[in-house]
Amino acid sequence: MSEILTAGTVWGVLLTIAAYGLGAYISRKTGHPMCNPLLLGTIAVIIVLTVCGIPYTEYKQGASIVSWALLPATVSLAVPLYEKLDLLKKNLAAVLTGIITGVITSLAVILGLSVLFHLSKSQAVTLLPKSVTTAIGMDVSASLGGMPALTGAAIAVTGIAGNLSAEFVCRLLKITDPVAKGIGIGTASHAIGTSRAMEMGETEGAMSGLSIAAAGIITALLAPLAAGFLH
Repeated sequence: MSEILTAGTVWGVLLTIAAYGLGAYISRKTGHPMCNPLLLGTIAVIIVLTVCGIPYTEYKQGASIVSWALLPATVSLAVPLYEKLDLLKKNLAAVLTGIITGVITSLAVILGLSVLFHLSKSQAVTLLPKSVTTAIGMDVSASLGGMPALTGAAIAVTGIAGNLSAEFVCRLLKITDPVAKGIGIGTASHAIGTSRAMEMGETEGAMSGLSIAAAGIITALLAPLAAGFLH
């Protein structure tokens, strides 16, 4: 079965699309926030690989085009931001302060957890870029001596958690400003969280899209400094 499924070069892409499609279908039918298409799709892929005895490395090779597509997909988020350019200019100082604070907080939390749970330096730097998009986070992890594959998993879990909890957290903390919502969601949970921000409103989606790029750049600059505190 494994040889049959992996005979072609695009089987990984087809499996990824089919798994996500199944997740999206279940999400629409149930309407439950826990039925996130990405979460369900990930589970479906894991089940198929396990049942069919297909190594992850073979799946990764077959689905590599999906990872490549993340870059232009992320850039496309600049379109809603352009439509809210005046709002960005008006709140530029607050926006930059929010993103920088969010990135520093994320890095500090990982440093704290690494001490609390006695993580090795390799394990800690693997988790440092957990809140940025995969295209940036995995490269940052690799450059610092981390494990990119595990970083990708941490990024996915972080994004799904943000997607599921974004609205609840905003209500709990009484965050009502659309700009603040978008910046918080995008900085904490990258593109997956941004998909929820776009459902919340145009302004939330635009600000969240901006945060993905800005947080990615700032994380790439600050992560090596944070790694310097690790032993």
